[in-house]
Amino acid sequence: MFVSMFGAVESGIIYALMALGVYLSFRILDFPDLTVDGSFVTGAAVAAVMIINGQSPLFATVVAVIAGFLAGCVTGLLHTKGKINPLLSGILMMIALYSINLRIMGQSNIPLLNEETIFTSITAFWENLNLSGPFNNTIAALGVPGTPKTWAVLFFSLILTFVIKFLTDYFLKTEVGLALRATGDNKKMIRSFSANTDILIIAGLGLSNAFVALSGALIAQHGGFADAGMGIGMIIIGLASVIIGEALFGTKSIARTTLAVIGGAIIYRIVVSMALRVDFLETGDMKLITAVIVVGALVTPKILESQREKRRRQRKKAEITQLSGARKGEKGNAAT
Repeated sequence: MFVSMFGAVESGIIYALMALGVYLSFRILDFPDLTVDGSFVTGAAVAAVMIINGQSPLFATVVAVIAGFLAGCVTGLLHTKGKINPLLSGILMMIALYSINLRIMGQSNIPLLNEETIFTSITAFWENLNLSGPFNNTIAALGVPGTPKTWAVLFFSLILTFVIKFLTDYFLKTEVGLALRATGDNKKMIRSFSANTDILIIAGLGLSNAFVALSGALIAQHGGFADAGMGIGMIIIGLASVIIGEALFGTKSIARTTLAVIGGAIIYRIVVSMALRVDFLETGDMKLITAVIVVGALVTPKILESQREKRRRQRKKAEITQLSGARKGEKGNAAT
């Protein structure tokens, strides 16, 4: 059980990068960008092809991020310059990327099990320093059955994700970042300040899909393969992470919201991992589980809010009744 939860947290942190990209497009820009399902695979495909051709895993990952950025920019161009509906422009780019990704890969699946990746390098370095020993000894001392093979992936992913989170927080507080946030809130208002909203939308979508492609490249290296169909439903996973995180941790500030998105991605993976341990559910039910989680995350806050509102009305009604009774009592005393 512990090893299963550990793996869920490990992958959840990597998927959190994709969730941050979805947060930028859906929440900051208010743009329903479905490019995510394609750009996630683009990141994985570019990284995998470059790695099997002898390129450095780090360089391959950087190129994958650039490819994702370009895919997002094209979506922005379709919307801003082509005057295509935001939803439709994302769908068109998602469909186009499916064929582009197959062209990049040359086949539907590329295995990376025998290739050097970022994670194999990090793991080798970690094990040479024998850093897993103290953590595993602590787990064993607590009586928890089973220990993970290595802690290297978890700590590397955690550091990388939080570095990007802090950079995102800083960027969104800069002049350009504030203009980007204002574009999502009110385009007419930001245009009155002579801001070019088209460029802001293109750059914002590019940055969003760069995060998604980075997540795809890391997931491919972590899982040991890149597949043309691995991006199906990825936008739903990203939305589930954002919605769950916001519902549980709140959105009082940018820093808190981005942290909530990361937490939401980890919680989502844990819930899915636990659900798949149920006897009557299978791996093929993962999309159904995702849909149920999203529905629950959307409906539950509204139900709780309606119950709170009902209790507020009941308290107010009780206060009015009590006040009315007190006034009648005062009138009766005055009459006597």
